[in-house]
Amino acid sequence: MNLDLANALISSALDYRRAHGLKPLTIAVIDGGGHLVALQREDGTSNLRAAIAQGKAKGAVAMGLGSRALFNRAQEQPYFIDSMNALNGGALVPVPGGVLIKQDGALIGAIGITGDSSDNDETCAVAAIEAQGLTAETG
Repeated sequence: MNLDLANALISSALDYRRAHGLKPLTIAVIDGGGHLVALQREDGTSNLRAAIAQGKAKGAVAMGLGSRALFNRAQEQPYFIDSMNALNGGALVPVPGGVLIKQDGALIGAIGITGDSSDNDETCAVAAIEAQGLTAETG
């Protein structure tokens, strides 16, 4: 993951959002080590959205699962996800919208999107990843 790719992912996500009339988004792209590479917040989004987008992406990389899988696991094993969230300093956001990014089967990072419904956030993330010729893993 590099800055050019991160910015291309964000641009693709915003193009998808506009084409489908979704609400304004905040988008975070992180590398495979969980480090923030790029973040953009559209006008009209709340001040907590940057932390939410990063929590979706970083949680996915930290757990090796898309945030939809974390959402499902939170319903089945809430104490486990609560413990993982505590270990992560409360920054794990286990709802759809955090999608792993793979290239030739290798994890290169994740994108976290927030601002619309969680399902729409995830759809936007998948579209952005696939637009760059990469593989999206939602869980």
